[in-house]
Amino acid sequence: MGDTPGPSEPTLEEQIAAYQREFQDLDPQVEEIVSALGRLNRRMNVAYGRQTATLGISNAEWEVLKALVLSGAPYQMGPGELAKRLGLTPAAMTHRIDRMVAEGLVTRDRDESNRVRVIVELTAEGREKWLEAMRLATVFEEDLLQDLSPRERGALGEVLTRLLRRVEDAQPDAGGRLTDLD
Repeated sequence: MGDTPGPSEPTLEEQIAAYQREFQDLDPQVEEIVSALGRLNRRMNVAYGRQTATLGISNAEWEVLKALVLSGAPYQMGPGELAKRLGLTPAAMTHRIDRMVAEGLVTRDRDESNRVRVIVELTAEGREKWLEAMRLATVFEEDLLQDLSPRERGALGEVLTRLLRRVEDAQPDAGGRLTDLD
């Protein structure tokens, strides 16, 4: 399974051969799968970042928009809940929300029923950015999977979901990032 490496990045075959040279107990089949998934994830994140940049938002801002949309109408969450969901520190979340308020993507107001609580809410502009990002992502994802039949897509989705569940069961606290990448 040859892949096109990035600048100065070895092919999967070269990487696995080097690993086997240095660590003889390596299962090359397992390493090929894990390395391919890692490279695919990295490249997809770069592609999504390029798409969101064309919309004037960052991947970090996209994550907040997505969390608010996933919360359902009226698309509101507290900053602490957002920070926890995204695996960020409260300070990092505050910094991100500050930027997004300034850009008109979200609002931040005191909860009228509990003046201590702050509510972050998706604006119409933020929702439109989310929708446009989804439109771009759909085109990219369809192109990515174009060579797979519906049956292959189903099988791949099932296998990846099983792998994800295994990691989630073994590492239930690993959903967010450990450090802020803003």
